[in-house]
Amino acid sequence: MYVTPEQVTANSKASVEAMLAWANSNFAAIEKLAALNFNATKAVFEDSMSHAKALLNAKDVQELVNLNVAAAQPSLEKAIAYSRSVYELSTQQHGELTRFFESQAGEFNRSFVGLLDKYAKNAPAGSDVAVAAVKSALAAANSAYDSFSKVAKQAGEIAEANIAAATASVGKEKKKAA
Repeated sequence: MYVTPEQVTANSKASVEAMLAWANSNFAAIEKLAALNFNATKAVFEDSMSHAKALLNAKDVQELVNLNVAAAQPSLEKAIAYSRSVYELSTQQHGELTRFFESQAGEFNRSFVGLLDKYAKNAPAGSDVAVAAVKSALAAANSAYDSFSKVAKQAGEIAEANIAAATASVGKEKKKAA
């Protein structure tokens, strides 16, 4: 029933390695987001400068209106593409976070059940009811977590479908306008 120092060290090492992997994953996602933001900002700046130059070269009011109308649709498309990229990045990172916590929870459950089994072998008579109750509570918590995970996944799928529908709607509006 006793935990050896080697077991504690091994568990600690595994936990630290898992946390480092998760941190590296987060840093990579932050790096991607920073690059996405930089590129989007640079593109907006360049588009704004070229649009301003075009407006300065306009000869009449009608040409100004036409330039502004012509610039609106590409800007909207770029904003939608940016939003989609941010959404995809956040969805990917959320999936990695979910997998990380599921694996950690699974490892904790296995360790906890293992400790309970060791305790049950060396426990005084009559304590098997308490061990069974704890195992039952753990199983109920796992079941609730699984249900919550399924609901969260369905909500994510609905959000993704809504984004796809909104993108398709904008595309249809663009074709109608053209």
